[in-house]
Amino acid sequence: MRKLTRREALARAATTGAALAGAALARGAPPERVVKNGRLKQSVSRWPYRSIATPEFCRAVADMGLTAIDLLEEPEWAVARQYGLICSMGYAGGGSIPDALNVKANHDAIVRNFERLIPRAAAERVPNVITFFGNRRGMSDQEAMANCVDGLNRVKKIGEDHGVTICVELLNSKIDHKDYQGDHTAFGAQIVKAVGSPRVKLLYDIYHMQIMEGDLIRTIRENREYIAHFHTGGVPGRNEIDDTQELNYRRIAQAIADTSFKGYFAHEFIPKRQPLASLEEAVRLCTV
Repeated sequence: MRKLTRREALARAATTGAALAGAALARGAPPERVVKNGRLKQSVSRWPYRSIATPEFCRAVADMGLTAIDLLEEPEWAVARQYGLICSMGYAGGGSIPDALNVKANHDAIVRNFERLIPRAAAERVPNVITFFGNRRGMSDQEAMANCVDGLNRVKKIGEDHGVTICVELLNSKIDHKDYQGDHTAFGAQIVKAVGSPRVKLLYDIYHMQIMEGDLIRTIRENREYIAHFHTGGVPGRNEIDDTQELNYRRIAQAIADTSFKGYFAHEFIPKRQPLASLEEAVRLCTV
């Protein structure tokens, strides 16, 4: 079977893809295997698909040919393993979006959580755990950067000792996460550079950084040594990454692959159509 073009994939999803995927899920039949080759390791975030029970979702993801699911809590890591998958980015108590590394009072709890859960992540083959910069609340970038460096310096050896990368997420403060401090690549890259550990990197969310700064491909190329993980999402709206939004995701995926990126490229869009058909379409689009 020949590989579909992007336009054919869109047409297929609009006409028959949703019905076929829904019927396959209902009767327990596997969807068509999508991943046959490609230079990027693609994954998918769990939370946009919460309407599908975890076992059924894991089975569908594995049948598509994906090898990982993003953003699972610790009890779910072993569930993914039962289906031949890993968790590509795990929650391990790294604070919350508003309350995290930029405030020193949060550091002790993050350290305790990482001491407990990063060894567990390593045992379950989880390569990355997530943490956040936190909200400004009037704090200067200089103070925030110093606090974040201090906090990450306290936990970097945990990641180094267990082979797990601690990823700090870049988010937009314009639409979705008002007052978030880590809203530009340069802010995060300065912190990661100062920490100087192969196990402390950025989670570069393409959706969020398009909203805040654009210039995605050049920025990714220039900061590739500081980035360990990517998230996708259509702009505007964080929906499908197809022709209904402004980004050329196939070209972005090609540019990332051209940097010899070895981490995970995880889909985190909120499907407006049939969820598994939309995921299949996105995986095809980004198979480069």
